[in-house]
Amino acid sequence: MDPGYGCGEALDAVTRRMKPAVPRPLRIAVVGAAEANEREVATAEALGAALAQRGAVVVCGGRSGVMEAVARGAASCGGLTVGILPGGEAEGANAWIGLPVPTGMGEARNALIVRAAQAVVGVGGAWGTLSEIALAKKIGRPVAILGPPPAEGLGLTSLDTPEEAADWACSQAVRRS
Repeated sequence: MDPGYGCGEALDAVTRRMKPAVPRPLRIAVVGAAEANEREVATAEALGAALAQRGAVVVCGGRSGVMEAVARGAASCGGLTVGILPGGEAEGANAWIGLPVPTGMGEARNALIVRAAQAVVGVGGAWGTLSEIALAKKIGRPVAILGPPPAEGLGLTSLDTPEEAADWACSQAVRRS
């Protein structure tokens, strides 16, 4: 028996069109080097602050380098930070991650980082960052690079300042909402 008194299909269609009961913030992934230089750390920290000031949630790998810096910047402005961790323990997250998500997936967790976001910004990086960029492009996420790219000739949007990157990322995420 249909508990909706014959309205099951119509009720399902209405429910699918409804907005969430709880407002959902924009989700921006920031990817970059675990062993970042001073410029990358400063850039990532400023980007985290700029994203938090715009109300976005920062999603990252939750460990050191760019990940720690972007989380520190966001947390310092009251922003929510999510760290998608490669290991199976929440204790593997840096001190600035508000919501650690232990996966036990190793590098495969890179797919979860970009899948969880509506837009992706890269800061420096090497092979791990390139894998995140490639996965993001493959699934249709908008990707931009703040500062020098980890590789040339990829046709990625290049941005100059953390504020410009935050504005770009949030505008892309709104388009995907």
